[in-house]
Amino acid sequence: MVHTYVEFFNLFCAGILAGIEVTVFFGLRAPLKVLEEQPQIQIRQALIRKLILFVPAVFVLTAISGVAVAVLHGTAPGFVFRCLGLFAVLIWALTTFIGTVPINEAVLAWQPNAPPANWKSLIKRWERLDAIRTGTALAAFAFFLTAAALRLSETPVGQ
Repeated sequence: MVHTYVEFFNLFCAGILAGIEVTVFFGLRAPLKVLEEQPQIQIRQALIRKLILFVPAVFVLTAISGVAVAVLHGTAPGFVFRCLGLFAVLIWALTTFIGTVPINEAVLAWQPNAPPANWKSLIKRWERLDAIRTGTALAAFAFFLTAAALRLSETPVGQ
């Protein structure tokens, strides 16, 4: 029974992570671009400050629960999809820590009324990396969900 609760928690966390990424990618990118330079940078800075703890917390919970589910369910049906889910989480983490975190740190240091000359190119790079983050977060959720469905389809009723 604990296995099922851990799996549910993993799906919940992976779904939240995917939801955050989809919201930023599809909901915030375009509206930010229509703003003038100063308010755009101020909003980007505010978003980074708001999400700087929440997103890593959701990621850590997704990663830990994903590993726990993989260990608890071992080679049960859905094994390959659990492994793919963990791989997607790993790619998300590498993209984040190597790519977007350094850019976010730079953005927080910008003066909104006098950003660096290359600020637009940094934002474009961040957006390309965000596309990878969004895709891998969605893939992780889909892989973990598929693994759970495959496992549950093989589980007798009542277990």
